[in-house]
Amino acid sequence: MKAIIFISTNKSGSSREAIKAAGDLGYFTILFTNNEKQIQQRQEYTDVHKMVSVNTYSLENMREEIFKLQTIGVDIKTIVSFVDPFVHTASILCDEFCHNYALSKAIEIMENKEETRSALKDQPYTPKFFLINPGDSIPLETICEQFDFPIIIKSPISTGSKDVLLAEGKEQLKRHIENLRNKNPDTTIMVEEYIDGDQYLVEVLVHKHKARIVGILEQEITKNKRFIITGYGVLANVPLTIRTGVEEVLQSIIKELNIENGALHLEIRLTKNGWKLIEINPRISGGAMNKMIQAAFGINLVEETLKLYLGKSPALIPKYKKYVFTKYVIATKKGILEKVTGKARAQKSPGVIEVYVKPKKGTLLTPPLSMGHRYAYVIAVGSSLEEAKNLANTAAKEITFHLEEQEQEQEQEPQH
Repeated sequence: MKAIIFISTNKSGSSREAIKAAGDLGYFTILFTNNEKQIQQRQEYTDVHKMVSVNTYSLENMREEIFKLQTIGVDIKTIVSFVDPFVHTASILCDEFCHNYALSKAIEIMENKEETRSALKDQPYTPKFFLINPGDSIPLETICEQFDFPIIIKSPISTGSKDVLLAEGKEQLKRHIENLRNKNPDTTIMVEEYIDGDQYLVEVLVHKHKARIVGILEQEITKNKRFIITGYGVLANVPLTIRTGVEEVLQSIIKELNIENGALHLEIRLTKNGWKLIEINPRISGGAMNKMIQAAFGINLVEETLKLYLGKSPALIPKYKKYVFTKYVIATKKGILEKVTGKARAQKSPGVIEVYVKPKKGTLLTPPLSMGHRYAYVIAVGSSLEEAKNLANTAAKEITFHLEEQEQEQEQEPQH
């Protein structure tokens, strides 16, 4: 039996849709998970043909499980992950047990922000950055001499905006560095210049060293305690100046990191000094991204990614081009969820093609400290990006989280 092993999945979003796509392609799907809740909710994962409870942070434990599968005749065609921080782990195991069409070293660099910055440090699109090594004294004076406030402080292993902090003054800078050091004393701390400008997300598949841009999306950022993306607008027709600039950055990255095949996405800002790379991740974006790309272009990106990792050519020619906007809903207060109202009204709103609400009754909701604290989304299609955005925003306003016996406004307007 031809099988694909997936290391970790979220209950919904791109990673889960990849498992469904593998089944649709005719493969036996095997999920390695250390998530106890997923084991308990096994019946809700009908698209997973075999679920294996294993420590996904232990290569040795996973090797043992793979040997067991091979012993009973399972033909493992590839080992993949669509979830941080397991993309590189999956690639290492793929090197050992399958034919790996991607290069593990490139994935390792992209998965670590420090390695990414260091590998691309001489490129014009790399922001100015400074590394504080574990055990070093905090060089506040040096940082203040080299950077203008505001300054970004981040952990190189952070995912989903969890440890990306903004310092607007010296005291805040010191406090953020000390907090990150206390949290991860053995990890480098990165200090970067703050980049101002419109932010775009670029979904890419690389095939035989050639970048294939699948989608370019405008990002809407809400800045509270963290930088949280609360809106994505798919550009059905990308202005030539944007496409050309992004392609130049991409080709440089592919050359510098020696990327032969693979999926990645960039977050990139257009500034008065040209394009600046915020970060790279070696996978499709999570959440609703696969559904957005499908709604805009008729491309199932997770399916095409699997084809790439199986040594086949991905089919990336759009079947059509539509403007799509996705609005995420966040909580503005902390509290236990009693009920959610407005989902049905949102679904019936003009232009809406999907509404998803994640939390169940009894869940603790908080204002966002990471991308994981986005609790619902609405996807809408329009004749222009502005129309799609208005339709999605209007529908999203219908969704209300009722917390601890008091009605809860669903979100606040994004600040840029």
